[in-house]
Amino acid sequence: MPSGGRRPTLATVAASAGVSRATVSKVVNGRPDVGPATRARIEALLEKHHYVARRVNGAARPTGRPTVELVFDGTLNAYCTEIIEGVLETSATSSVAVALSLRTPAQHHAPVDRLTAWARELAAAGRCAVIAVVNDITAGDLTALARAHLPLVVIDPLDVPTARVTSVGSTNFTGGFVATRHLLGLGHRDIAYLGGPARAACNQARLHGYRAAMEAEGAPVPEGYVRNGHFRYADGLTIGAELLDLAVPPTAVFAGSDPTAAGVLEAARARGLRIPQDLSVVGFDDTQVARLTSPTLTTVRQPLREMGGVALKTAMRLAAGEKLESHHVELATELVVRGSTAPLRGGEQQNHHNDHRDRTDHRNQEDVDVTPAHP
Repeated sequence: MPSGGRRPTLATVAASAGVSRATVSKVVNGRPDVGPATRARIEALLEKHHYVARRVNGAARPTGRPTVELVFDGTLNAYCTEIIEGVLETSATSSVAVALSLRTPAQHHAPVDRLTAWARELAAAGRCAVIAVVNDITAGDLTALARAHLPLVVIDPLDVPTARVTSVGSTNFTGGFVATRHLLGLGHRDIAYLGGPARAACNQARLHGYRAAMEAEGAPVPEGYVRNGHFRYADGLTIGAELLDLAVPPTAVFAGSDPTAAGVLEAARARGLRIPQDLSVVGFDDTQVARLTSPTLTTVRQPLREMGGVALKTAMRLAAGEKLESHHVELATELVVRGSTAPLRGGEQQNHHNDHRDRTDHRNQEDVDVTPAHP
């Protein structure tokens, strides 16, 4: 995000207003000994120049420890916890304080004037930069933070990063490719993908990696095998059930997040399927969720802690006015193999379609009314 140029000073505003710097300082500090007309003129110029006083509880901001605002959307989960720990670990060795806040949907879609007020409050409270782990960054967010001279770093942004947004992510395409290739290497060909929001950049990259691996192996992707959700357990439970109830269900599912994968595991268990004997499942993230499922989850490790640490270091570089080599940084992913994946059982691939058709025909026969007619 652009630095917004030089920060306006009291002298800048005083020169524009034709008054002394002391008079501007009185207005900034809420002193009563300034005439109404002069006060109104100075306040208008403060707004015009987007002047932000660096203050905490009415006093000048301490010069010792800079503070970074870490902003999340909605409720915190295992994914957020990993990032928080990474930010805090790095802040402890960098003498940087971290303030945590949650943003509601209403705040996210607030008008520009309210976003501007929010950004000015952050700056006035002594924040030197903002790290956002949010669903979307709007033009209003960028404008408000630029006016408050607050650098922004986004972790795993929803939209494809642009030069206006400095972001930190992971190699999502490679992760999707490696996860799918792992399942292909186990003999699976009927592999489904259950991802997150269709337009999310990370979801698109994971999906493209999945499709690339399938294409490289010459394995077709049947209609209905690619589904979108919101990276939540509930999506894995409901959409996973839809996949398993297809006429020809997959023998393996690559889920775009660990909670989604956990939901697929439960959907499989509800249908009497054994993991991994009857169904192999791969997740994404390698959060604590992956180590708590039964069996433990094979997943793609996204270096969330490291991403948090890099985001903090990047934010501090921007706050210091440094020029970055790149506006987007991607950290490497890696596959962690655990108990939720196994080789496709011998001969199962060629019989998979016929076996399911036989089971379907059997169920249909049970639904037929076979009550004999009376003579």
